[in-house]
Amino acid sequence: MRKEYFLREGIPFYLCFLVLAGLAYRYISLPLWIVPMGLAIYMAYFFRNPKRVIPQAANIIVSPAEGKVMGVEEIFESEYLDAPGKKVTIFLSPFNVHVNRAPIFGEIKFQEYVQGRFVPAYKVFAAWENERHTIGIENQEIKVLVSQIAGILARRIVSWVTIGAKLNKGDTYGMIKFGSCTEIVVPMNVDVMVKPGDKVRCGETVLGIIRRNDE
Repeated sequence: MRKEYFLREGIPFYLCFLVLAGLAYRYISLPLWIVPMGLAIYMAYFFRNPKRVIPQAANIIVSPAEGKVMGVEEIFESEYLDAPGKKVTIFLSPFNVHVNRAPIFGEIKFQEYVQGRFVPAYKVFAAWENERHTIGIENQEIKVLVSQIAGILARRIVSWVTIGAKLNKGDTYGMIKFGSCTEIVVPMNVDVMVKPGDKVRCGETVLGIIRRNDE
């Protein structure tokens, strides 16, 4: 789990624009340094990893990403669940936090990375054509599948975990650089608590509640 507020992946971007701002201020003209300085400030903002208050109830599934819910639909998930499920699609704008967090506690039992194109993340077919990284997390009660999907601005998906890693709910496990999309598929016995248009916060928003057999 990564706990630093400013992610180290952002340091090269931040320093690059900071140096450009210094060079522009020293050798070109005063107004021009404002542009790279503004970009340096944006990089510090983009690569932030703010603290989140994680709901600890065992039957709660939290949002793995921060952004806007673009869709909630029922599908048949064949990669990992091998069963009908409910898919929630979350679009992350360049101004959202881009860290991904584990929606449940458990062990990573499935992992797949697929190279692809870079079409806008909000497009319906982006999940099929774009670069993506998918993990399946499982505990004694539930299995979920989470996919990080690169967008038209994103050029790299970053993962800090691998198969066999054990995660607590809300642990950071990766990020997508710049505009992107995250999908989560949960079993049918989960009541999804969000709808299209809702804004969600990674690790904090209750995305679903597990409905147990006796309920």
